Amino acid sequence: MQTNVSISGTIEISPAVKQRKGLLLPHDENEAPLDKKGELGQFLTPAPVAEFMASLFQSHWRSVNLLEAGAGDGALTTALVRRLCRENRKPKSFSVTAYEIDPTMIASLRANLASCQRECVRTGIAFSGAVHNTDFIEAVVPTLRGDLFAAQADRFNAVIVNPPYRKIRSDSPTRLLLRSVGIETSNLYAGFLALIFRLLSDGGEMVAITPRSFCNGPYFRPFREDLLARMSLRRLHVFDSRSAAFSGDDVLQENIIVHAVKSAEKPERVVISSSSGTPGGKVCEHVVPFTEVVSPSDPEQFIHLVGDAGQAIVRDTMTSLSTRLEELGLSVSTGRVVEFRAEEFLRQQPSRDTAPLIYPCHFDGGFVRWPKSSGRKPNAIVADDHTRDLLVPAEVYVLVKRFTSKEERRRVVACIYDPARVPASAVGFENHLNYFHVKGHGLGMDLAKGLAAFLNSTLVDTYFRQFNGHTQINATDLRNLRYPTRAQLIHLGRSVEAPAANQRELDTLLERELHATS
Repeated sequence: MQTNVSISGTIEISPAVKQRKGLLLPHDENEAPLDKKGELGQFLTPAPVAEFMASLFQSHWRSVNLLEAGAGDGALTTALVRRLCRENRKPKSFSVTAYEIDPTMIASLRANLASCQRECVRTGIAFSGAVHNTDFIEAVVPTLRGDLFAAQADRFNAVIVNPPYRKIRSDSPTRLLLRSVGIETSNLYAGFLALIFRLLSDGGEMVAITPRSFCNGPYFRPFREDLLARMSLRRLHVFDSRSAAFSGDDVLQENIIVHAVKSAEKPERVVISSSSGTPGGKVCEHVVPFTEVVSPSDPEQFIHLVGDAGQAIVRDTMTSLSTRLEELGLSVSTGRVVEFRAEEFLRQQPSRDTAPLIYPCHFDGGFVRWPKSSGRKPNAIVADDHTRDLLVPAEVYVLVKRFTSKEERRRVVACIYDPARVPASAVGFENHLNYFHVKGHGLGMDLAKGLAAFLNSTLVDTYFRQFNGHTQINATDLRNLRYPTRAQLIHLGRSVEAPAANQRELDTLLERELHATS
């Protein structure tokens, strides 16, 4: 009976590499390092979450060959071993390969694997384990490329993982390594998972907890295509609270647990479940057709999480809308003024040679209120030949915040720029805003009010939350929405006084409009 737990691949790790180990590090790689926990991203999986993840595996293996990449202290492997040791049909053997880049975690990892070993031996399961104190991506990519002196890649029939999360620059060594094996992603956690897809044997199972950001947006489209081509989704689990899974940490993104099987075949159905994330909390689940999770007609392959019958009604209502943005004659773009690039042209207060500069802080009751003299953001940008391309004609536009705070009750927050309220000939929209326009020019006021009211509705907010698990609203997300007809939006706009009116009143007007013409 094999009971060896070994340490291999121990190396000296540079500070630059250490910073790559991060579930929730800052997005700017040039920012100053945080405390030790934030710097290394050691947002370790709480025991209740680890136990739930371990419970999702469905196979009855004779031999388990497990991979845990970014293992931390081994909590996930420990949870799976405990579960298997309680099973009536226990595996004959259990082998684990763990990668952990942080040398300060190795002692705890070894101790937990030793505990796993004792538990397995006690229940008659042969146990072996290897701990690699090295970078998972740097270790695995050469084997997948088939480099001349690289070891042959191991194949695993089980993976349990809480991967690191951080943006990676397009010219970084990590990005180039991933690209060398056909993986294109801007985030570490997606890179980890894409490598895992390739290391799993056919029929192998993966349970992973990650941010929900891969479910939508253009940056993750290659990853979604890779995931859906190589893996068959079986279950998607979300937490009711943004910080539920990691309650002791400053978590800005919603988390999702993915259970998938290595197979090119699309599943017929997927389990969608949710829980509070607290120990002993109730888990609500239901089964939906796969086509309701990923629409076969969606070129972006957004992943929707329809939580209950009420959310199904929301999805059905939104997908029944017939009009795409281009059919309305509208476009949506991201604000042209990037603050740090235009810094020399920004002014705290307006003057004769400036144009209004609009930030999210200028949103007030559904319309832009400008200037905001008490704010920290500049109110104006120099209007001359240097900034001509950063400005648009001062006409009627619908603005949407690209980022919303955790405290805001709506994910989508829309507002109208009305030139009657802000006298000027041109205006600049800062990069944290998306703006709707007609070939670079403004909309009619009734259409703008109707569009903003629709975007501010509970219907749109609930629908967005089914595929958008973070606080960013991309222009691509807005382009992919279905909208009421132009006539419906104009009629709605004539019915509302302000596009950020009383929420119940706004929702009632929208429902009445949609039902009147359905």
